[in-house]
Amino acid sequence: MRALSQVKVLRSPRFWRVTRGAIFGLACLPFLFLLQGALLNTLGADPARELALETGRWALRFLLMSLAVTPLREVTGLTGLFPLRRTLGLFALFYAVLHFVVYMVFLLELRWSEIGSDILERPYITVGFTALLILAAMGITSTKAMMRRLGPRWKQLHQLVYLAASLALLHLLWILRTDLFDAVFYGTLLFLLLGYRLVTRLKKRRIRTARRQST
Repeated sequence: MRALSQVKVLRSPRFWRVTRGAIFGLACLPFLFLLQGALLNTLGADPARELALETGRWALRFLLMSLAVTPLREVTGLTGLFPLRRTLGLFALFYAVLHFVVYMVFLLELRWSEIGSDILERPYITVGFTALLILAAMGITSTKAMMRRLGPRWKQLHQLVYLAASLALLHLLWILRTDLFDAVFYGTLLFLLLGYRLVTRLKKRRIRTARRQST
C-alpha cells in the first residue's frame, strides 16, 4: 500500500512542478557562487580563467544531464521527467553563453575585431563556438509553438544535441589538456549516453523491420 502511494506521488503533476522548481533553483546556484567569487575576488590567481573553466564545465554538465533524461524516463516509465530535459538544456545554453561572455569580456577584452579571426584560426574556439550555435538554435526552437511550426524538422534539429555535447567536450578538454580526470569522467558519461541511444535506435529499427515482414 505504501509503495502504491509512492508511485502515485511520482506520477503526480504537482510533484513534478515542485521538482522542476527545485531544479531551477539548484541550477542557479553555480552562477550565484561564481558571481560571489568574482565580487569577493576569491577565484584564485587567475579569476578570468577560473570563470571561463567553471562556466564551461557547468554548460557541459547540464548538457549531459539533459541527455540523461530520456534514458531515465524510458527505464523508469516516469513521464514527468520529460519537461526536465528542456529545463536542463536551457541551463546548458545559459552557462554556455556565460562562458562565451567571459571569453569576450575578460580574455578577449572586447576586441571585437579579433572575434572572427579567433573563431576561424583557433580550432578549440571554432569547436566551442559551433557547439554554442547549435545550443542557441535548440534553445530558440524549444517552445511548443516552434515544435508545431517546424514539424519533423524539429526532431532532426534537436538530434544535433549529441553533436553539440561532443563538440563541447572536445572544446573543454582542448582547454584543460592535461586534466585526465575530466577527460575520463565526462567522456565516459557521453559515451554511455550515446551508446544507449544507438542501442535503442537499433532495437526500434529491428521492431519496425519485423512488423513490416509480418504484414
